[in-house]
Amino acid sequence: MDIKKLGNHTVNHKSMPDLSEEEIRKEVMDLHQTIYQQFQYEMKYIRPPKGEFSEKSLAVTNSLGYKTVMWSFAYEDWNEDKQPDETKAKEKILNNLHNGEIMLLHGNSKTNTNILDSIIKEAKNMGYEFKSLDEFEN
Repeated sequence: MDIKKLGNHTVNHKSMPDLSEEEIRKEVMDLHQTIYQQFQYEMKYIRPPKGEFSEKSLAVTNSLGYKTVMWSFAYEDWNEDKQPDETKAKEKILNNLHNGEIMLLHGNSKTNTNILDSIIKEAKNMGYEFKSLDEFEN
C-alpha cells in the first residue's frame, strides 16, 4: 500500500451526523494521529463512513484540515456473505465508467479481489487513466 495515498475513514466507522463535534474530532483525529505516528504521513482527504454527513460534520472535518471526497460509483460489494457474481460485477463496473469517476470498491470483497486486475486493464484499453486525488486538484 502506498501510504501517500491513504485517506481517513474514521476509527470506528460511525455515522457522522449522529456524533457530537467532539466525537467527530476524536473519530477523525485518533486515526490521523495513529497514521502520523506510524508513517509520518498527514492525511488530508476523508470519506465519511456510509457516505453519511451533515453540515456539522463537514464543518468539523474542514476545520481539521480535511477535504471531503465522495464517490461517483458504488455497488453492493461490502457484504462478505453476499458477494456479487464476478461476471455481473465486472460488467456493472465497466458499463458505468465515466470521466472523473471516483469508484468505491471495498477491499474485503472477494469478487473485487478477483476482478480488479482485469477491470483496470480493460478501463485503460478503453482510454481511461487512473490518477490520485492530488492530480485531480492540479
